[in-house]
Amino acid sequence: MNYTIFNDELNLIKNERLKESCIELLKILPDYFYHVEASSSGKYHPAFALGEGGLVRHTKVAVKIADEIIKTESVGNVFTQDEKDMILISLMLHDGLKKGIVEEKYTRFDHPILMGDFVLENIDKTKLTKLEATMISDNIKSHMGEWNTNPYSQVVLPKPKNKYQKMVHMCDLLASRKFINVNFNNNRIEE
Repeated sequence: MNYTIFNDELNLIKNERLKESCIELLKILPDYFYHVEASSSGKYHPAFALGEGGLVRHTKVAVKIADEIIKTESVGNVFTQDEKDMILISLMLHDGLKKGIVEEKYTRFDHPILMGDFVLENIDKTKLTKLEATMISDNIKSHMGEWNTNPYSQVVLPKPKNKYQKMVHMCDLLASRKFINVNFNNNRIEE
């Protein structure tokens, strides 16, 4: 499995330069991202996000939720098209280093910071401006929302501050709710 599993989601991105940049970042994510479950314990994600490829399915659902919301007149009108694209990119990448740069046994609490930094460290492999890379990075770093501390870590994750960060957090949160049931057929969301 590789980045092409996200072709449906990538096709939602209107700006070709931004889409190409997202593809380049997806290409260099660790291979495990495309195979692991979204939750090693199964406590924090719905059934569709468990098992082989569960993290990919969780990611697809987060992107789908964002796309549905930003298409609406009431919410979508508060974002420019490029901002919408960067929200979608942020969600596609948000858990890219969930188990670290080299796969670890459990989720890294600081994975939002690892992934946000990864975007900035690899800007030269993309066509992103510094401002765009920073926005995507900040969206990713704050995607855990109020769950920003952990008794086993001294890291304090940033909380969402602006409308972009709040949108990314909310879509990730909704995609992780156990009451959400999404059907997949060959790793594609069934409409």
